[in-house]
Amino acid sequence: MDLRENLFESAPYLLAARGSRPDMGELDAKALEGLTESQRELVEIPFIGSRADSEHESTDGYTFNGHRDFSLQLPIISDDVLWSCTMCGACVNQCPVDIEHIDHIADMRRNQVMVTTDFPTELNGMFKNVETKGNPWGMNAADRNSWISEVDFDVRVFGRNGEDEIPADIDYLFWVGCAGAYEDRAKATTKAVAELLDTAGVKFMVLGDGETCTGDPARRAGNEFLYQMQAQQNVEMLNEIKATKIVVTCPHCLNTLKREYPQIGGNYDVVHHTQLLRELVNTGRLTPVTEPGESVTYHDPCYLGRHNNIYVPPRELLEATGAKKIEMPRHGEKSFCCGAGGARMWMEEKIGQQINKTRGDEAIATGAQTIAVACPFCSVMLNDAVTSRQQEGLAEGVKVQDVATILLESVRAKN
Repeated sequence: MDLRENLFESAPYLLAARGSRPDMGELDAKALEGLTESQRELVEIPFIGSRADSEHESTDGYTFNGHRDFSLQLPIISDDVLWSCTMCGACVNQCPVDIEHIDHIADMRRNQVMVTTDFPTELNGMFKNVETKGNPWGMNAADRNSWISEVDFDVRVFGRNGEDEIPADIDYLFWVGCAGAYEDRAKATTKAVAELLDTAGVKFMVLGDGETCTGDPARRAGNEFLYQMQAQQNVEMLNEIKATKIVVTCPHCLNTLKREYPQIGGNYDVVHHTQLLRELVNTGRLTPVTEPGESVTYHDPCYLGRHNNIYVPPRELLEATGAKKIEMPRHGEKSFCCGAGGARMWMEEKIGQQINKTRGDEAIATGAQTIAVACPFCSVMLNDAVTSRQQEGLAEGVKVQDVATILLESVRAKN
């Protein structure tokens, strides 16, 4: 049998079980009969589980020469490994043999959530909030418009004047996102982007209380059913109102709308706010002050950088403001995660050092006065890290700001 034929072959124990359909999680008796005793022992080892009660927890059962001692009956994948992943993409990016770790982690989480119902209890609240309220925080849909009353210019809201479709004069649908509508720090970014678009003469519209979660946190946490519900609802709505060009402030919304919704018929031209704002600056529709300003270090969000290869626009915007840019040792495609991806935003860190504090310390060590971000999750995590250090008497005067708010201050100074 050559290699090509081997592609269509099956192992003897699989052929023995052909035609039978055991229950999920159950082993086929006929398949087991074709295995040796040692093979059966390996098959029956739990695949995912806790190693908390094992004296070999720290070594994972590996011996000094790198071989795993399967006689210890340790689960192949530890619960801690499975649920600690932030899906930052660093392992995939660095792997020399192109192993796609995130896909496997996501599949295993789906099994734990939808088949075995064995997952961190903190996720129950997030799942319920997304399903019943349309956002992970459980806020009321009517409050999605609250930020609009805090700006001194008109913001057009879809449906307020009886629209059935996005009007022809609208340049972009502004997808505000859950964090951008409810979380105070992210709301500051939302208002800054809206003001910059208004200043540049870009005609945009928001969905207001017609917007709902993209389903990203549900999918990352393994609740594929809930993600599909949210995605189908959003794609049906966006197609019905004939949305074509969408601008977002959240890299997670960007990734879902741009790269995952096409799988179910949602094809849109989606850009991150830093991309659009860079275009407006380059074309002269926004004119920031270019005098030397404060020192700034930029943190690359994982879902903007590694997942979507957007590294240059945020940096060019900072340069346009005259800021003195200082790079952290780990930046660009080798940037370090803030700790909120992979639905970790809704789970507590119980092992090791807190990721956001590690990244916060790296940013503080540059000596920069401002840590620039381009993601609402990164903003929350790094703000918390800096605040924690300031309570210890460190990082005095250091602040965390979105690139859009830094640009807005510069544009206002020019005007």
